[in-house]
Amino acid sequence: MTYLENVKYCNGYLLSVMPEMKAQAAHVSGDEHSQRQFMRFLMNICPPNELADAFYAAQDAVLSEDVVRKGVISLAQIQEREPGIHLWRGDITRLDVGAIVNAANNKMLGCFVPLHGCVDNAIHSAAGLQLRNECAMLMNKQACDEPTGKAKITQAYNLPCDRIIHTVGPIVFGGLKNRHRELLANSYQACYSLAAKNGLASIALCCISTGEYRFPNLDAAQIAVDTVRELKREYNLSVVFNVFKEEDYAIYDRLLA
Repeated sequence: MTYLENVKYCNGYLLSVMPEMKAQAAHVSGDEHSQRQFMRFLMNICPPNELADAFYAAQDAVLSEDVVRKGVISLAQIQEREPGIHLWRGDITRLDVGAIVNAANNKMLGCFVPLHGCVDNAIHSAAGLQLRNECAMLMNKQACDEPTGKAKITQAYNLPCDRIIHTVGPIVFGGLKNRHRELLANSYQACYSLAAKNGLASIALCCISTGEYRFPNLDAAQIAVDTVRELKREYNLSVVFNVFKEEDYAIYDRLLA
């Protein structure tokens, strides 16, 4: 099947799983962009569920083509700012590294807000619904929400990286406190240590807890850089500080020698 045919098949299948969304489908035009956006919309709201093999085959074909269209970025293509430390601005789902870090919420199932711009949504949307299912299995086994400052590792499915490491960063209420700083450092430590424990050679770190979690960008970046520099003395992973906003790139640009 063509790319568009696979997209339409996925949409039809997901509508059969979620028939309450059929009224929404009536307002979606038939062009490739609109259908692909609707596919992401449906994936974002689909609860953890074992779906048909034919759906996964069509979904994987779409997501694999998306990888080709976006282009893959290897570690060798990213400028090294300090020994073993790189800085790159762009879509983290394009990176071919050992692991990328996902700033998750404490349910660890991905973002259910359709087409939301957070990194959690971007990673789950690009990896495929298998990722939500694996996260659900981990959380069912744990039987409680994920604590702040901890991390879990999963397969990457349709992403070019090898694994995904999910961490819950602190939410800042009422001004930044030392406890927030400690928890954010814990998140970076947990991600780095989990990558090392699993024998990965590189990790891409996103800007954990900034944005909607309201951790001040400069403070967050300083904690990230200081933590990584300290951790590299024990286990020397190659690290990519991955940023999406121009503001964050400027901050990391100043902090890295």
